[in-house]
Amino acid sequence: MYVESLRGRDIKVYLFGKQIQNPVDHAIIRPSINALKATYDLAIEDPDLATAWSPLINERVNRFLHIVESPEDLVIKNRMQRRLGQITGTCFQRCAGLDTISVLHSITYDIDQKHGTVYHQRYLNFLKQAQQHNLIIGAGMTDPKGDRSKRPSEQSDPDLFLHVIKRTKKGIYIKGAKAHMTGGLNSHWICVMPTMNLSEKDKDYAVVGMIPAHAVGITHIYGRQSCDLRALEEGDIDKGNAKFGGQETLVIFDNVFIPWDHVFMDGETEFAQDMVSRFTSYHRASYVCKTGLGDVIIGAAATIADYNGAEKASHIKDKLVEMTHLNETIYSSGIASSYEAKKLPSGIYKNDEMLANICKHNVTRFPYEISRLAQDLAGGLMVTLPSEQDFKHEITGPLLEKYLQGKASVPVEHRARILRLIENMTLGRNAVGYLTESLHGAGSPQAQRIQITRAMRVEEKKDFAKRIAGIQID
Repeated sequence: MYVESLRGRDIKVYLFGKQIQNPVDHAIIRPSINALKATYDLAIEDPDLATAWSPLINERVNRFLHIVESPEDLVIKNRMQRRLGQITGTCFQRCAGLDTISVLHSITYDIDQKHGTVYHQRYLNFLKQAQQHNLIIGAGMTDPKGDRSKRPSEQSDPDLFLHVIKRTKKGIYIKGAKAHMTGGLNSHWICVMPTMNLSEKDKDYAVVGMIPAHAVGITHIYGRQSCDLRALEEGDIDKGNAKFGGQETLVIFDNVFIPWDHVFMDGETEFAQDMVSRFTSYHRASYVCKTGLGDVIIGAAATIADYNGAEKASHIKDKLVEMTHLNETIYSSGIASSYEAKKLPSGIYKNDEMLANICKHNVTRFPYEISRLAQDLAGGLMVTLPSEQDFKHEITGPLLEKYLQGKASVPVEHRARILRLIENMTLGRNAVGYLTESLHGAGSPQAQRIQITRAMRVEEKKDFAKRIAGIQID
């Protein structure tokens, strides 16, 4: 049903300088659609994990469309994210949308309380429809930003931050772009949001709205990924992960219309910073998804050690322990942030901000070390392995079968497949989701350090030390 829902849309997407007429069946794009399909499949296979009861429509809904009603909801969400990482070995492109749903609940409520607006009811009405139709919502937060030393309203080109260009009785028109949009092309709807704190002069940039991904005026430009051309080759071994992949697009909005019913912020600049802060609290804890990918790469590293006949070596075991320690450290900080969630005035819960930032900061580092150790265990053949076509060739095939044998009991093809998977996750297409996205997604490392600085309560900790040391506190 999900895959079919993407067919027949008049959606404008460019890849390699060409407009793609049928993105659903494009060899490079389809793996990312498969990864999103897995979020639907898991809801059927494990409803306790991947669905929840919605009080809005009085039936079970996909957990990616669920309002956070308790800390336990956030904990189960994290478990679901890890499981999906284990299933796909890549980014499954729905976490930012889920976190958008969460932050909109409280922000629209807070704006209404101050300004007497009706954003919260609009939001609830939209969410009911999204739940009833089991839709995917993509998050458009990151603007191109232009000159980082200037605010949105100070840019030489006003379109470098998405903004309102016209207001009518029926709605608003926006222009600009959203960068690095995870799964944007594969979503049914896109929510645009501010990317940073805004001043009074930036009122036109303080806009939140829901837009169909195929709306008139939207253009998707597909992002390149390392080794993406392998998707066009025959066979599946050299792809490493032939079935699943991630996706990021640059999404251009050129005079795009949003009806008032789908506008959830328009000019309330004082709420932009809170919105970004709350979103990052949810989304940085969502990076526990990378522990699912970590489970896959640890499993691949252990498997290649077995295939090489080195599984009993003490240094192999020690490296696997280190990889596991790093992976579980990420998971523990994410889960802790969920257990420590606090209730907001709108009635939903939000992750503990400090622990969410610690989780994401761990993610900016640990997957790189896990990947290094996986490459260490894989050996040099990971990057010198001949192509699948060479294995199938009448002359070179038998030679490769002879000289690339590991354990006699393990087919050479199995060894090649695991090596390609490690290559895929640490150097190839899905290294985007496991490494670079881990570094820059939901804010680059310095963004977390800023939030940690704000929340670390150093003065209070000084008082703890002074009291124990016997120093009088004024």
